[in-house]
Amino acid sequence: MTSMLQLRDLKKHYPILGGVFKRRVASVRAVDGVSLDVEKGECFGLVGESGCGKTTLGKTVLRLLRPDAGSIFFDVPRDLVREIDELRQKNPRSRRLRRLREQYDVATYRGRDLQLLRRKMQIVYQDPTTSLDPRMLVKDVIGEPLVAQGIAKGEEAKKLVMEILERVGMSDRALFRFPHEFSGGQRQRIAIARALVSRPDFVILDEPTSAVDVSVRAQLLNLFTDLQKEFGLTYMFISHDLSIVECISHRVAIMYLGKIVEYSSTDEIFHNPLHPYSQALIASVPIPDPTRRKERAPLSGEVPSPVNPPLGCRFHPRCPLAMDICKKKEPELLDAGKEHYVACFAVIQPSGS
Repeated sequence: MTSMLQLRDLKKHYPILGGVFKRRVASVRAVDGVSLDVEKGECFGLVGESGCGKTTLGKTVLRLLRPDAGSIFFDVPRDLVREIDELRQKNPRSRRLRRLREQYDVATYRGRDLQLLRRKMQIVYQDPTTSLDPRMLVKDVIGEPLVAQGIAKGEEAKKLVMEILERVGMSDRALFRFPHEFSGGQRQRIAIARALVSRPDFVILDEPTSAVDVSVRAQLLNLFTDLQKEFGLTYMFISHDLSIVECISHRVAIMYLGKIVEYSSTDEIFHNPLHPYSQALIASVPIPDPTRRKERAPLSGEVPSPVNPPLGCRFHPRCPLAMDICKKKEPELLDAGKEHYVACFAVIQPSGS
């Protein structure tokens, strides 16, 4: 498969200002060194507890937020990314590296380059009530990306809006109504239509089903699957609901305190989780059968603050398998076989430890 998205040591820190002169005294490490690949045509699930940095990662990938460090490669051949990685290690000040990053690294884009990228990358937010402008008619809400990107206007734009609106399961009678006149599920369909009207290649779905009831949730998941096949889309599906992620995703990454601790195929993650945090998350998924009892993996303690994360492995204060090395050294994301990557000393022992 070909990579649609490749992240290399991506970081996004929010400053905490203090003192009379409002100087930076600390940082919230929302995303702190994320590296992963998303393949073309797949649905890549991203899960973790609230506050672990999932949404920040999605916004940083789209360049709605500017990264503090790292690289974002969108639809770039792997050999070029490999060359950039090698140059960064061997000669980080070379002109060749600077030229390649300016041409291919989304993290360096500005102005026109960034605007053109918006056509190819879109997002569907969690709550359509706040993501849709309540003062605009539906025809203008959906048609705004076409006008802003210079794709179409007037009757041509109206035709494209009607086509995508019909494709998401709504009629043209919705064109001259306001978002607040629709149900939650219908508003989310309008948000989906707005994201897809410019025909992007990559869409981030940021908990798109959490604001609707169960029956509408199933309809939206079916719609996402159909649209992916029809338009050849690549998804990053962000959620805290593992049952939904298991249903729709091809591969899954587990995130904890700004770090990816494990990722692999959906079957591997859900049937053979290696990281203790992944095991605890999956064990906590409720079973819809009151006659069955399920023993949950214990997770003691509170989630540490992203302002001052623990030294070494960030999960070690809550981990039942923690060793001395976990408190001193941060584990790397290493291959555990079958394209299964995990960052845990209890699973993959480093040499010489």
